[in-house]
Amino acid sequence: MQSLTSENAPSAPASGSRPRSILHVRVGGVPTACLNREELALQMVEDCLAARNDPDLPAKLVYTSNAHGISLAATDENFRRALAEADLIHADGGVIVAASRLLTPHRIPERSATTDFIHDAAAAAAREGLSFYLLGAPEEINAAAARKLEELYPGIRIVGRRHGYFSEADEEAICAEISASGADVVWIGLGKPKEQIFCLRNRHRIKAGWIATSGGCFHFLSGDYKRAPKWMCDNGLEWLHRMVTRPRQLGWRYMVTNPHALYLLATRTGGTVYL
Repeated sequence: MQSLTSENAPSAPASGSRPRSILHVRVGGVPTACLNREELALQMVEDCLAARNDPDLPAKLVYTSNAHGISLAATDENFRRALAEADLIHADGGVIVAASRLLTPHRIPERSATTDFIHDAAAAAAREGLSFYLLGAPEEINAAAARKLEELYPGIRIVGRRHGYFSEADEEAICAEISASGADVVWIGLGKPKEQIFCLRNRHRIKAGWIATSGGCFHFLSGDYKRAPKWMCDNGLEWLHRMVTRPRQLGWRYMVTNPHALYLLATRTGGTVYL
């Protein structure tokens, strides 16, 4: 991946070449795409069709940014290296959008939480004939998430799925299975930082258009986790709902990473980059 400043950004590519670079702004030190959810879904379609037409194109790595990720990027070298290889990072957290509006020259239009965006992606995939592979979560959660997508988006093709309990020694065979499935979009739901490090380690083994991290998205799709009320989501408080409803899993994490992330947002936000 080559990072470019706004002054030497490339023009749109000719037809049939690598899809165009995407404007990102640095928020908390992490480059984050200036795309809304509709634009993100359109980008997915463009990238996946380009990968179908050119077998030499590597899969694009698509990650998310939120307060937890910003804090991890500053403290975990392996996670930071994985982020540096991303082709696209989108704003999973509302605080990322707010910071961009206050402190960067280009606003991120809206939050694109994966729990919302996967529905935009599924609708676009059903419409355009793209296929998904789901990797992660316990078997019953993974299976239920696949069923839910098929129920909500008739015509969508889930060409493969697998639970997220495996060792590094299993990864070569898993990646071969994913590539053989012909999936256009591979959703990796292993949680930060494991899913990003998995992507970095296995990108060369997977033939697809997108390899996209999705955190706990399969749990929300299946109904195992409940979303916060809309007013909390709209006001950047979904993290609080998660902390209150899952205190043993998330309480300590939010208490530690949120203050650190706020500091990083205040001190490492600003500037643009093309990925």
